[in-house]
Amino acid sequence: MAALPAGAKAPAFTLQGTDGKKSSLAEALKKGPVVAAFFKVSCPTCQFTAPFLERLHDAYGGEQFTLWGISQDDAADTREFCREFEIDFPALIDEKGYSISNQYGITNVPTVFLIAPDGKIQESSVGFSKKDFEQIAAAVARATSTPPTAFFKPGEVIPDLKPG
Repeated sequence: MAALPAGAKAPAFTLQGTDGKKSSLAEALKKGPVVAAFFKVSCPTCQFTAPFLERLHDAYGGEQFTLWGISQDDAADTREFCREFEIDFPALIDEKGYSISNQYGITNVPTVFLIAPDGKIQESSVGFSKKDFEQIAAAVARATSTPPTAFFKPGEVIPDLKPG
């Protein structure tokens, strides 16, 4: 089974964060689009991708946009990962058995979904894709009526693709 594609209905979920609070996709979508980024702390591509997710969160996070990291590890390891990679966006925990990851068809991490307020997946990206991140950032800018910014900085050497 492959990750759910763009156009598919995003399965509903409520997960507990590393802070102990529960977060619901349905509630977040009432405010605007949601990026759900599935990851494992031991995954090198996830470690590479985390700062770019933080950059997306810094640029567009607020009342109209939600970004969650959805960890396939326990809360303690996830908190440490967030500290190490200077992540401020909320991290939610997909408990052992990975029921939410399975509903989304996760076979590789990172897998990133942009979910539109209507509950449909607008973008689906497996591994790290420079083009996909640029598309997600542009879509979030449009959805939040925020002027788009250059997502990657001049002079940064970023691979086009990095498999998960």
